[in-house]
Amino acid sequence: PLIKRGEGSSPVYRQISEVLRREIQHCYQAGDLLPPEGDLASRFSVNRHTLRRAVDDLVKDGLVIRQHGKGVFVLSPSIDYRISSRTRFTETLETLGVTTQSHVVRKQVISAQGGVASRLKLAEDEPVIFLETYREVDGKPFCVIAHFMPLADFPQVKALYDSGSLHLFLEMFCDTVVERQESFISAVLPENDDAALLNMPRHMPVLRVKSLNVDKYTRKPVEYVVTRFRGDAAQLCVEPK
Repeated sequence: PLIKRGEGSSPVYRQISEVLRREIQHCYQAGDLLPPEGDLASRFSVNRHTLRRAVDDLVKDGLVIRQHGKGVFVLSPSIDYRISSRTRFTETLETLGVTTQSHVVRKQVISAQGGVASRLKLAEDEPVIFLETYREVDGKPFCVIAHFMPLADFPQVKALYDSGSLHLFLEMFCDTVVERQESFISAVLPENDDAALLNMPRHMPVLRVKSLNVDKYTRKPVEYVVTRFRGDAAQLCVEPK
């Protein structure tokens, strides 16, 4: 491709990023590896610094990701994840025709403190189940979720839950239908553990969603949830009630 230089032309790195953007859309699939930066620099007759700035544009837009020592990989298009009163993660995504997997990272009993205690309407130091799950979509990292639930109400979760839809488990084993009452969305930098699980750099933001889920019929708080989505993997759609 012809890269224009001189007055009136857009910056060279921008022209290169646009060329690569079109090629990614038409010639690459998710998981494909871009040519080494040295090869791309030679192809466009620029130095590595200029080529790196072009790739940085693609990283910021969520089209590719750098993996240290491996190269630059093409990412899947972001998924429109709908936030509504319905709470089933697996069901929500599988309606989009994708496959999901859930893994339990940690499960332990802790003492309710601060925001967790107030949202679940528990006394300070009352025991709660802390459950952390990691979710994949089509085999790729998607989100990490921290769940907090009153131990007294849901001992079955501590004893028996190990995979799959948590809210389906609550219906089957705890006679509890869960409904989302509220969600608060913000963009934050990932903690080290989250960055490792989600296979992402520490400088790339995650979308953090704090939600309170209640019993559909009694309106009693059931679960306080903090979800961290890869910012390049999800586009959150908030549905009106």
